[in-house]
Parts: sequence; structure tokens; C-alpha cells
Amino acid sequence: MPRVLVADKLETPGLEGMRQAGLELDVRPGLKGEELCEALRAADGVIVRSGTSLTARELEQPGKLRVIVRAGVGVDNIDVATATRRGILVMNTPGGNTVSTAEQTIALLFALARHTAAAAASLRAGKWERSKFTGTQLAGKTIGIVGLGRIGREVARRCAGLDMKVIGYDPFITAAASGYEVVDRLDALLPQCDFLTVHTPLSEETRGLIGSEQLAKLPAGARVINCARGGIIDEAALLAALQSGHLAGAALDVFETEPPPPDHPLLAHPAVVATPHLGASTVEAQLSVAREAGQLMVDYLTRGVVGFAVNMPTLDRAELEEMRLYVDLARRLGLLLGQLAPAAAHKVQLLYRGDVAKRPTRLLTAAFAAGLLENHVDQVNIVNAPLLAAERGIEIVEQKSSAKGDFATLLEAELHTSRGSVGAAGTLFGNQYLRLVKLGPYLLDAYLDGVTLLFHHQDAPGLIGYIGTIFGKYDINIAQMTVGRLSPGGAAIAVLNLDSPPPEEALREVASHPKISTTHVVRLPPAGQLPRWFG
Repeated sequence: MPRVLVADKLETPGLEGMRQAGLELDVRPGLKGEELCEALRAADGVIVRSGTSLTARELEQPGKLRVIVRAGVGVDNIDVATATRRGILVMNTPGGNTVSTAEQTIALLFALARHTAAAAASLRAGKWERSKFTGTQLAGKTIGIVGLGRIGREVARRCAGLDMKVIGYDPFITAAASGYEVVDRLDALLPQCDFLTVHTPLSEETRGLIGSEQLAKLPAGARVINCARGGIIDEAALLAALQSGHLAGAALDVFETEPPPPDHPLLAHPAVVATPHLGASTVEAQLSVAREAGQLMVDYLTRGVVGFAVNMPTLDRAELEEMRLYVDLARRLGLLLGQLAPAAAHKVQLLYRGDVAKRPTRLLTAAFAAGLLENHVDQVNIVNAPLLAAERGIEIVEQKSSAKGDFATLLEAELHTSRGSVGAAGTLFGNQYLRLVKLGPYLLDAYLDGVTLLFHHQDAPGLIGYIGTIFGKYDINIAQMTVGRLSPGGAAIAVLNLDSPPPEEALREVASHPKISTTHVVRLPPAGQLPRWFG
């Protein structure tokens, strides 16, 4: 029974969903230090919110831990790089708090435009200062949205409903995809904004994304909002722009350090509206995030389904079922070439042709890399294989062609080493069969499973009988056999699927034949056996 550590508070529906699915729960919010490390090593999965940090220290020796689910969007409290290197899948729940965070953004937009917080405080102090708190109308104003993911799009939709002009910037989304005007450079967005709101993850690329240079490009009197992550807007630069009068105001739900110190200068500035990270703080969002986090954990630990992954391709249930054979084929080709390589690989060329070219090939490339390294690197899996390959100087190049050749789908791999290259190609037959159809220059029809003997030879009568006699003497059964040759009597290769590994004595006898030049025993998984990392 898989064990899940719940390291932060999680609402009951999320817990109950996991229990009903048969997961064993270790619910201990607030663990720190060595207690947290021990609990992580004993768990197959862990669910965290923002209260628990999983740094390199906690993840460097993960035990059996294989999946982290962040109940929320941001993963800046998780060392994703270390998790990836250790083969730990990281997922988040971007859908659960989308509406609530978008609504908080709109709430701060109104509060900023109409001085709501300051006016309320003034009234409570016994004052009646209507003229002091004259605001600005939102209709007709332009709002710039940096980041057009789920939350950014929800904010855009609501702002359009307020009769605001919406302009977005996102390096991965076009105007056609967003439904709103989109510019291709941040610098092109800034000068047009009456209001600017950010909705990107916090990463090395987005930290300080809005600094002094960017704030200076906003029109005088513009206002900025951050309900995403502290640090996307440089707080020192923001304070300076407010103090100079260039900006008319700012609304912050998040800070670089949370909670911010009581003497934080932005909290004291009269043009700043600040709230304590309330974007997801609604009853509905908390319940939704808990359910989503629990379901992600159940799906992965019981069925191998990957959803909303941060460090590997995401697959829904239908895609997963469709991809199983493709993933199995890619991994087995990696295993095969990893055992046939004459030296350490420095480059791999992968060609996806036909139907497979329309699939998520990034996942298949990761599966090939996992197979390639499986017999050489401890604890390699589909999450960390591309990184581990890159760290070992292996360049992996993908090519795709939707054109069909002799096969409806074909995955071809060429492995380059300092002592030459070796290549292979595989395909799918029907709904369950994997076939090796090319090895080097030779065309074949061989099974990709079990103990396999490959030998290069000169095509000659009686050779197969010679091999069969030797293996019969040692009680080794030949389950399947195929031969590929370039021409009659010329160079050829034979692929024999065996029921058991041949002893060294049998291999020496086989290799002693004058027509046989090389022999290789390759060990592949039994037919249909998927790796543990694929559920």
C-alpha cells in the first residue's frame, strides 16, 4: 500500500479521497528538520502547501519518495532541480485556486482605483474625507497582464467585462490563443498600461522581472498589482517609484519575504494596498485544491497517471493508455542500444515517423534516455533521465516526420560514440506487440523482450542448425528467431529470443564458428512488463 506524508494542513475531502483509494496516510503538519527527512524517506509521496519547504537537504536522500504534490500553484518552496535529479516527480494544482486568485486581483484592482482601504481606515478614525479619496474609473482604462496562464486569462476575462482594454504579454501564448490583444515584448506592453498586473510563476527567469527599468517605462500615474509571487516585482524599485510619484499606487497580496517584517516600508506607504497572501484563501479554493492534490496523488500512485507535472510531460488518463506502448518501445530501444554501444555515448539522434510523431515525443525521449542509462546509473527514471543524460555529456536530438513509410509508426534511434555508431528502429504491431524492425543496416522482424542473442555473421547454410545444436546441448530453448541480411551469402545479423540466459560455455562455442564475427547477449524486460516509474 503506497504511503503518503501530508506535511501541511489539507482539507478533509482531499484526505478522504486518498484513504478511499487505499493509500496509507501519515498526516503530520509542521514537521521540521530530521523528523521531516525521516518521514519523507518512509513515504512514496508527500503533499505540501506553502508552509513546508523541501530543499536539497530534505531531498538529497529521498528513500522511496517518488512524487511531491504541491497543493497550490507556486513551487518556489520545493527544490525542483534536486527533486528532478533524484527522480522525484513534482506536480502542482493550478486549477484549484484559479478563480479565487483572479477574484482577489479584481478586488485589489477596485481597492487601488478607489482608495477603498485608506478611505475605510479614515472613516473608522472619525473623519469624513470624500475629496481626499477621489478615485479613478476602470472603464476605458488599459490593463496590462503579464502571464496569460489560467489565472491571467481569468483576470483578462473579468477586466474585459469591466470595459477595460486588455493587453497581454506571454512569451508562450499568441493573440489567437488568448482571445485578447497580445504583444511580443514586455517593453511594448509597459508604456500602454494604466494598470499592470503580473501572473507568472516565480523562477530565475521571472525574479525581478518588473524592476526599476520596467517601472520607469510605465506611464506616470500608473498602478501595479501583484497577486502572483513576491519577487516578480522588485520591492525596492517599486518603493522608489512610489516615493518619486511616478506610480500612483500599488496593490500587493504577496511579498519577497512572507510574512513581511512589520517595519516593511511598503506597508507604511499610503499609496499601497496590502493583504496577507489571500489569493487562494477562500473556502471554495481550499476545498478544490485539497481534492485536486489528493486526486493527483491517487492517480499517480495507483495508475501512474501524471497530471500538472512541473518537471516532466503531463498525461491525462486517456493519453496515458494510448502512450503505454510507445513509452515501452522507446525505453526498450534505449535499453538495447545502451547494451550494444561500443563506448560511452555522446550523442543520440531520435527520429519519430508516422503516428508517433503526433504524440508527446518529449515523454518518449525521456523514456528512451531512461532505458539508455538504466544499466549504468542508479535510480534513473523518466523524470531525471534527460537531466542525467545531459550531465554525462549526451546530446539528444529529436526529429519528427508525420509521413508514413513502410510502417504506420516508427521510432528510429542512432547512438554515436567515440568508437562508432549503432542504430535501431522499432514499431508497434496491433495493440500489444513491439517489434525491432531495423538494427544497423539490417531489416528485421524481431521481438523486443527477454534474453536476446545477437550475432553478426556471413550468411551460410547450416549456421542456424549449428547454433540450435549447441543451445540444445545446454538446454537453452530458442523461442523466436529472425535473420536480416544485405544480400544472399553476404553480411547478416541474427536475433534469437531465448527462454533463459545462455552459459558462457555455450557462447564461446557459438563464437568459435568461423562465419560468426561478433556475439552480444542483451537483456530486455519480459513482454508487457512496464518499468516501476510508469505505474
